Amino acid sequence: MDTGGMAWLLISAALVLLMTPGLAFFYGGMVKEKSVISMMMLSFGALGLIAVLWILYGYSMSSVSGDSFFQFAGNPFADFAMTDLTSDNESLAGAAYGATFAIITTALISGAIADRAKFGSWLLFAGIFATFVYFPVAAWVWGGGWIMQLGTALGFDGVEVIDYAGGTAVHINAGAAALALAIVLGRRVGFADKGKEMLKPHNVPLVMLGTALLWFGWFGFNAGAEGNGNLIEGIPGLIFVNTIAAPAAAILGWIAVEKIRNGKPTAIGAASGAVAGLVAITPACAVLTPGWSLLLGLLAGILCCLAVDLKYKLGYDDSLDVVGLHLVGGLLGSIFPGFFAFDTGLFTGGDARQLVVQVIASLSVLVYSFVVSFLVAWAIQKTIGFRITHEDEAAGIDVVVHGETGYALAR
Repeated sequence: MDTGGMAWLLISAALVLLMTPGLAFFYGGMVKEKSVISMMMLSFGALGLIAVLWILYGYSMSSVSGDSFFQFAGNPFADFAMTDLTSDNESLAGAAYGATFAIITTALISGAIADRAKFGSWLLFAGIFATFVYFPVAAWVWGGGWIMQLGTALGFDGVEVIDYAGGTAVHINAGAAALALAIVLGRRVGFADKGKEMLKPHNVPLVMLGTALLWFGWFGFNAGAEGNGNLIEGIPGLIFVNTIAAPAAAILGWIAVEKIRNGKPTAIGAASGAVAGLVAITPACAVLTPGWSLLLGLLAGILCCLAVDLKYKLGYDDSLDVVGLHLVGGLLGSIFPGFFAFDTGLFTGGDARQLVVQVIASLSVLVYSFVVSFLVAWAIQKTIGFRITHEDEAAGIDVVVHGETGYALAR
């Protein structure tokens, strides 16, 4: 790795780390005034816990040894606490970058359980999720595991699963877990009666600030891996353009749907559209022309906007639309390369093989993450309890759980 690549990789790690506080702002502005501290603490709690677990054993688990198709994950004790990496500067930089992905993936899930989750139970879930879901899935997708080997295993020479920055490992993974938690914890008090009235954000500027930080950090998220090689010979320029194109088009798609349905395009819709586009372009950012990225973003804005209403029809309370944005957007972005990826997409010079491996990888991660997350959340709820009482929920989770309020306007 040259000095430019090393510098960019370290900067990218810092950018992606900034995304978690950005997510805290994005989520914090969305919830009720008396839940903002709790909501932001779910992200910061994940930041603290997952970073520690990654250093202790998560990095070791995130890559497999050898070429066995059936390896679940790496040995967690192969290099406990990264002792053997102390003098390997390049590997440490890569490990730092990988840590930020583990953190943001876990933090994303918290949006599904706003207003009603115990902080300690959330941390317990987050630690188990990272250990048994994220770390192994990262090994499957990027660490030599079965998803990386899927094309070869199926006899598809020259065809590999495309997931450049985390459509499966991050967004489908987090979205499926979020759906599981929303089902286990149940609906918030008043959800059945008030419905969309419960979703009114208490601080729109906070949401917009969080969106800006997320988009800024996403350039490191998508293009950071380019630091592992020669930046001039790599494709950081294409990735940067696509990371502008897709969310920009998604904003237009989302607010167009809002205008048609409700007569008014909203700031929250624009922010949500940007995030939907960023989610969708994540796995495909290195394999699409800018034109196809615009189409992907437009579709993401439209489909994710429509998908957030599924919770009212199906009855699950995904508080901040993690399912609608990350699961749906992640599926769209992960399957889209099967049609339009350079050379191998069904409509861009390839055949159906790319589409087949994309669908298998996407659905496999979805099912695995949902099942494990559901069982873990259910076990926590039945033992120490995951959800706060209805009385505490009505009183305000910030004061009850953290002894703080988001806004001290009078003294």
